[in-house]
Amino acid sequence: MPGIPHYEKFKNSVSRFQIFLYFVCAFQNISCGIHYLASVFMAVTPRHACRPPGNVSQVLSQNLSSSRLEDIWALSPGQESHVAVRLQDGSLWELTSCRRSWKKDILNLEYDYNDSKRDFSCSDGYIYDHSKWESTVVTEWDLVCHREWLAKLIQPVFMLGVLLGAVISGYLSDRVGRRRTLWCTSVGQFLFGIAVAFTFDYYSFMVTRFLLAMAASGYLVVVFVYVTEFIGMRSRTWASIHVHSFFAVGIMVVALTGYLVRTWWLYQIVLSTVTVPFVLCCWLLPETPFWLLSEGRYEEAQKVVDTMAKWNRTSSCKLSELLSLDQHDPVVGKPSEVKKHSVRELFYDWNIAIRTLTVWLIWFTGSLGFYSFSLNSVNLGGNEYLNLFLMGAVELPAYICACIGMDKLGRRKVLVLSLISSALICGAIMVIPPEYHVWGVVAAMAGKFTIGAAFGLIYLYTAELYPTIVRSLAVGSGSMICRVGSILAPFCVYLTSVWIFMPQLLVGIVAFLSGVLTLKLPETLGKPLRTTWEEPAKLESGKDSSSDKLLPSVNNVVLERIGVINADDAGPCE
Repeated sequence: MPGIPHYEKFKNSVSRFQIFLYFVCAFQNISCGIHYLASVFMAVTPRHACRPPGNVSQVLSQNLSSSRLEDIWALSPGQESHVAVRLQDGSLWELTSCRRSWKKDILNLEYDYNDSKRDFSCSDGYIYDHSKWESTVVTEWDLVCHREWLAKLIQPVFMLGVLLGAVISGYLSDRVGRRRTLWCTSVGQFLFGIAVAFTFDYYSFMVTRFLLAMAASGYLVVVFVYVTEFIGMRSRTWASIHVHSFFAVGIMVVALTGYLVRTWWLYQIVLSTVTVPFVLCCWLLPETPFWLLSEGRYEEAQKVVDTMAKWNRTSSCKLSELLSLDQHDPVVGKPSEVKKHSVRELFYDWNIAIRTLTVWLIWFTGSLGFYSFSLNSVNLGGNEYLNLFLMGAVELPAYICACIGMDKLGRRKVLVLSLISSALICGAIMVIPPEYHVWGVVAAMAGKFTIGAAFGLIYLYTAELYPTIVRSLAVGSGSMICRVGSILAPFCVYLTSVWIFMPQLLVGIVAFLSGVLTLKLPETLGKPLRTTWEEPAKLESGKDSSSDKLLPSVNNVVLERIGVINADDAGPCE
C-alpha cells in the first residue's frame, strides 16, 4: 500500500534526530552509574580507635612515641592491634578499635601490658585516620563497632530502592508517558542527589538515598523503552547494549571524583551535578509516536513524525493513511480481548520450567558478578581509585565484543563462553598470591569483562526465548531476580572478613552452574520472535525454520504496518 514502504525506510534509518535523542538520553545513564556505585568511597570505613576519656600527653604505638593522638596513623602505617596513651591526669589507657582499657597498678607507659585492666565502652566516640578521606558517612555518624551493621545496610537498601523504582516507573511510563517519566526521574536524581549531601542524620540519609535509587532505577528502565521506540530494528541491538556503556562511564567518574574530592558531602554534590545538563534540556525531548498512537493522540504523533522528517531532511509520511488502512483491515479492525498472564505461564510445561529457572539463574549471576567485581575493587590492593576506574573501563570493550559475538556466533555460545570464563577467572584470582596485586587486578578486570558481556546480553536473549504473550513477563521477572542479585552483592563482598576470596568463590560457583545450564537453552540467532508456546517448543526440538511466519495478531499486524518497534522488551537491569 502507498506510504508503508516509505515509512519503514524512514523509521528504520537512524539519522540525525534519532542520534541526537539517543546520545542525550544515554548521557543521563552516566548519572545512574554514578549513584549506583557512589557508596564505594562515600561509605568507606577508615582505620579508627576508641577516643580516651581526657586529653592525651603521650602516645605509644609499637615502639614509636608521639604527643598527639592523631599522629598514630602516620607512626604505624599498618593496622595496629592497640595504642597505649598517657592522659594529662597521669592515667594510662590502652585503646583498640572498639574498646578502651584502663591500666591498673602501672606507672610507666608500656605498649605490651598483660596485667589487670578494666574495660570501658567507647562512650566518648572515636578517632579516625583522615589521611585518605577527610570524612565519610561512617566517620560522620560513627558507623563502626556495634553500629557497623548500619554502614553495611547502605548499599543493600539502595538496591532495594532500585527494585521498587523499576516497578513504579514501568507502570508510570505506560500511564502518563515516557517523556514525563523521564522528566520526573531525571529531576528526582538531581534533587535527591543534592539532598543526600545535606542530610542531618543516618536515617534521613538512608531515606533520601532510597528515593534517589528509585529515581535512578526508574530512568534506566524507561530510557531503554524510549530510545528503542525511536531507533529502528536494524540498530536496536547495538543501541540497547551500548546504553550500558554510559553506565560504565559513570563508574569511571566515581573513581575520578573519589580521588579528587575526599569529603563525602562535597563528593556527593560534585557527582550529582552530572545530571544538570540533561535536566536543562530534557524538556526538548518529544513523546514517542508509539505511546501517542496507543493513547489515540494521532495529531501529536504526526507532529513528532514531521519533526523527525525535518531533522533528517527527508519527506514525512502521513500516519492517517496508515491508520485508515489498519482500521479497515479485517484482522486489525476487530476488537480483541486482552488476556492477563501470570508467572505460572513461565512454567508452561517441564521444558519451559527448566528454561525459566535457567534464565532466572543467569540474570541473578550477571547481577551478582557485576556488582561483586565492582564493589570488591577497593579490596584488591594497590590504588583503589584506579582499580574501580579500570572496572568501569573494561566494560566498554566487553559490550562491543558481546554485540559482535552475538550476531556472529549466536546468543547461546557467547553467553556460555562468558559465564564459564567468569568462573575460571574467579578460580584464577583465588590462587594469585596477595603480594601480586597487579595480577589480581588484571584478573579481576578479565572477570568483569566476561560477566559484563553476559549481563549485557541476557535481557535481549530472554526476550527472544519467550513468545509475545509472555515476553514482557519473562523479561520483567528476570529483572526482578537480577535486582535480588544486586541486593545480595554487597553482603557477598562483606564476606571478605571471613575469607578474602569468598566473593570470587560464590560468583565462580554460580557462574559455572549458569554456564553449564545455558547449554540446554535453544539458539535464537536469525529466528523470528515467537507469538505462541508451540513455536518455542518447535525451536527447542529443532523442527522450526527461520522462514516460519508469525501467527497473525492485532499487535503484530499494526506494528509491522506502521513500523513501530514492539516495546515488550524490557530495559536493562543495572
